[in-house]
Amino acid sequence: MEQLVSQFYEKYALVQTQQVRGFMHTIDWDNRFIGIKGSRGVGKTTLLLQYIRLHFEPNKSVLYVSLDHLYFLENTLYDLVSDFYKKGGLFIAIDEVHKYPNWAIEIKNIYDDMPRLKLVFTGSSLLHIQQAKADLSRRVVVYNMPGLSLREYIQFETQLNLESYTLKAIIENPIAISMAITQKVKPLHYFDDYLKFGYYPFYLENKKSFHQKLSEVILTVLEVDIPQYASIPASHAILLKKLLAVISNSVPFKPNMNSISERTGISLNTMKNYLKLLNDAQLLELLYVEEKGINSLGKPEKIFLNNPNLMHNLSMDANKGTIRETFFLNQLQYQHLVFASSTVDFMVAGKYEFELGGKSKKQKQTKRLQDTYVVKDDIVIGTDFAIPLWLFGFLY
Repeated sequence: MEQLVSQFYEKYALVQTQQVRGFMHTIDWDNRFIGIKGSRGVGKTTLLLQYIRLHFEPNKSVLYVSLDHLYFLENTLYDLVSDFYKKGGLFIAIDEVHKYPNWAIEIKNIYDDMPRLKLVFTGSSLLHIQQAKADLSRRVVVYNMPGLSLREYIQFETQLNLESYTLKAIIENPIAISMAITQKVKPLHYFDDYLKFGYYPFYLENKKSFHQKLSEVILTVLEVDIPQYASIPASHAILLKKLLAVISNSVPFKPNMNSISERTGISLNTMKNYLKLLNDAQLLELLYVEEKGINSLGKPEKIFLNNPNLMHNLSMDANKGTIRETFFLNQLQYQHLVFASSTVDFMVAGKYEFELGGKSKKQKQTKRLQDTYVVKDDIVIGTDFAIPLWLFGFLY
């Protein structure tokens, strides 16, 4: 245990708190049992360490551990936390729970047996709390952590304090809001770089090696995370890679399941399951029509990569229109249900419909439709009938 404590203190000393994401303030830290899940690279570990650094002195009352540490090959999590609790521990942050067999059972027992302890854990975006063997659903409050929004990326780059806006506010006041923002900063100056490398906070470490690191993240998800979570033989990771490669160079498209099955050598039933896993791992975004529902294992209407950074990394021919739609879908889906629309590009929150295009996009597709809006790329200020695309990067 001494080694874990020593390594925690080293991390505590090194973590920076100058750039803290607003997501930290969306969490109700008064809850005794909190789960944070998200895809690799979105900053879950940094968030935990920053919260501890901002709210605790480095003493026996607090501890951070990662369950991918070699210590847990021969020692149990329960015994570690029990020892920590007996010595005055009050707050423990447990990282990478999906790396530990039977994590849910032990964490449930920790919660029940140590009533004065606050516990926060992080896990992969694949993690389905409701499927855990122990009944965590009525005990734990789970938060989904996204990557950086355009607003957050600009804040990191400029140190400016920029306000976020609701979807309703952006729809109703695009001119006033875009003018208020552009008086502080030129968002289009940062937009292209955000699309290339701004979604994952680890770009701050080194922009030049960002896509090399992102490629490593993708491989780890395909070769380790998904096979481990879904009990898929490691040898089948090549099929996941094939499927992702085929889709990456075709998005967005209305998938022909038989064609994809022939190209990848994956059976139809297996492929539907793999698509769902790639969606849960936040490598893909499956877009359904509203009647089918987002949990359907049926045929999605369209398939996208999850975010524009992945497009720049995986797609050999990422055209501007596809990147435009991927950005819009990614920024909206964190807080809203997004579906395919039969009349325009997207339906959001069961009410609003959006047609996307460049600055020369005409209004004719939407002018007779209620609650339908044109979203234009390459414009700075909104108009009476068009909303700037970049403005949807200020939703969170």
